[in-house]
Amino acid sequence: MQNINTILIKYKNYLKKNNISSAALDTELLLSSVINKSREYLIINSKEEIEDIKIRKFQNLIERRKNREPIAYILKKKDFWKSTFYVDKNVLIPRPDTEILIQEALKNTPKNRKISILDIGTGSGCILLSLLKERKKFKGTGIDISKNALKVANFNAKIHQLKNRVKFIKSSVDNFFKDKYDLIISNPPYINKIDFKYLERDVYKFEPAEALKGGNDGLSIIKKVVERSSKLLKMNGKLILEIGYDQKFRVEHMLKFKKFYINKIAKDYGNNNRCIICTKI
Repeated sequence: MQNINTILIKYKNYLKKNNISSAALDTELLLSSVINKSREYLIINSKEEIEDIKIRKFQNLIERRKNREPIAYILKKKDFWKSTFYVDKNVLIPRPDTEILIQEALKNTPKNRKISILDIGTGSGCILLSLLKERKKFKGTGIDISKNALKVANFNAKIHQLKNRVKFIKSSVDNFFKDKYDLIISNPPYINKIDFKYLERDVYKFEPAEALKGGNDGLSIIKKVVERSSKLLKMNGKLILEIGYDQKFRVEHMLKFKKFYINKIAKDYGNNNRCIICTKI
């Protein structure tokens, strides 16, 4: 047996030596998970002894993190917007910058009207489900090409008690023709072939490539999203689209060609262009 403080110091240093930049936080999160207590509990009860069976379980998790497996996949959860979502290797890990889409969707939709939303490339369902939790009259459809991603999205809908207001459908964007929508929202794959090679190991080794790769120029899926959205949106409907930091002008050109009015370009927390809000005219 070892006490909490000894364990935290030892394995924080171990992760540091293996170039894990968030070593202290990761060590605390993993130990908290194993003993089923909060991080605050670790600090207050630093002298508490942990039994060997739990230490061995913790060591296994530490090894996974040492090998660059993301914390979210190890813990099977990720906080996004105001909720915690189940995630696994079949879905992209939600990023804080993607919360910009939620902010803009809430600003650009009436609060008490019935709104139909389509989420293209829904993954874990975190974007669509976050919106439905904010707006009780909204209903949503999420599409994805991955059957396993849709299992995750359906599970998240169940644990957040939203099954009655959402449906998830296996479909590519270019083969989806069902219904008309007031709002289409999407965080499509938009990383180009060259940039993909230089992603952090945590990302390219573990996260699903199909949720990241946007073809040679990073725009192949975005083009399809814009094309189908021009058909699936109601007149004056909104399209809210996440883009790469250097894609603004090329995506604007696509949208204007398809008769969209550009309302706003929203920046992310790093002050990069990240989200385009536009209207079908």
